[in-house]
Amino acid sequence: MLVLMNIEAVLTDHGCTRITAAATVEQALAALSTQSFDVAVLDVNLGGETSQPVAEDLCARAIPFVVSSGYGQLDGNYKNQPVLMKPYPDEALLKALTHLLGR
Repeated sequence: MLVLMNIEAVLTDHGCTRITAAATVEQALAALSTQSFDVAVLDVNLGGETSQPVAEDLCARAIPFVVSSGYGQLDGNYKNQPVLMKPYPDEALLKALTHLLGR
């Protein structure tokens, strides 16, 4: 949760106005079904579950995402996603998201 709170603070400090956090796969999938997103930061482990179903949904919706992990990358079709290995500096997060947004 500390990493999540830091991500929210960094993004808010850099002008992001709509940030949605999800601690479980179920919460993440529910948010994806009811909101629109420009980009996502996806932890490999959400509440003890792999976030693979969330990655599938993000790809199906063509939402670019970066994987944030202390474990490594996602398996299968998602192993080529950009990965930020925890702990990472705030600048690395901002650079990855800026790149995904094409800015």
